Amino acid sequence: MRQFDFMGKRRLAFLVSALMLLVSIGSLAVQQLNLGLDFTGGTLVEVRYETVPALDTVRQTLEAEGFQDVSVQTFGAATEVLIRLQQAFDPEVGEQVVNLLRADGDNVELVRAEFVGAQVGEQLRDQSGLGLLVALGIVMVYVAFRFQYKFALGALLALIHDVVIVVGFFSLFQLDFDLTVLAALLAVIGYSLNDTIVVYDRIRENIRKSRIDDMPVIFNDAINSTLSRTLATSGTTLLVLLALLVLGGDMIHNFAVALIVGIGVGTFSSIYVASALLLPLKLEREDLIPAKKEDPEAEELP
Repeated sequence: MRQFDFMGKRRLAFLVSALMLLVSIGSLAVQQLNLGLDFTGGTLVEVRYETVPALDTVRQTLEAEGFQDVSVQTFGAATEVLIRLQQAFDPEVGEQVVNLLRADGDNVELVRAEFVGAQVGEQLRDQSGLGLLVALGIVMVYVAFRFQYKFALGALLALIHDVVIVVGFFSLFQLDFDLTVLAALLAVIGYSLNDTIVVYDRIRENIRKSRIDDMPVIFNDAINSTLSRTLATSGTTLLVLLALLVLGGDMIHNFAVALIVGIGVGTFSSIYVASALLLPLKLEREDLIPAKKEDPEAEELP
């Protein structure tokens, strides 16, 4: 099998990572996230059409009547439409929306009208952010115990790298960020960590078996030996996610997008962030194989 010099290209990879991080952080600072109703609070109205409607027409009809921040998408069947309104809840809002849509001559039926309060949205946001921090903390402790603290730092920085880029992607393109995307972020952390652990395991094994101290060479051998497994896992997972993206409907569209971006970035980071960072962190053989202490009594023997 062909051997790729991954570590020889690590400076270029660091530059690419830094550029992606700068774009992501810059977008988050300037545009911030386009938070969904799960986080901001607002009104949700689901209606059922007799025939497939034009979503742009539905949105324009509601905006013309004074509704603001209108989000319209299909929900399940093509005739089921989910309307999100970032405004205070009114018990009559469902009937108001239906009457406006019927004025265009369409046969429209109200399915439900619900409210997500701003206070609930804030709690979800705070708890979800805390959940991400706890997950990253547990990951760092786990890797430190299983390997060594330098491995834990590399894994933690790689996971933060992946999360920031995925969140920055949603900010840059102003995609709706809701709880399904947050769930995808947690899945990305798990996937990226699994990929990183596989590479770390082979690096540790190669360091213990190898008689050389050239860490870039040892790292390259470890990454190349796990490359076929990494590509096979990523490839088959991406096939499933592409199917979800195309056939899964609007409700899980952003979920699939987040996972596709996360898996691509996670595969990259398991090689060029988690592994390559072990070099500037000065990982040495002695970190995994402590030097044997000499027996002073043995030296005194004639």
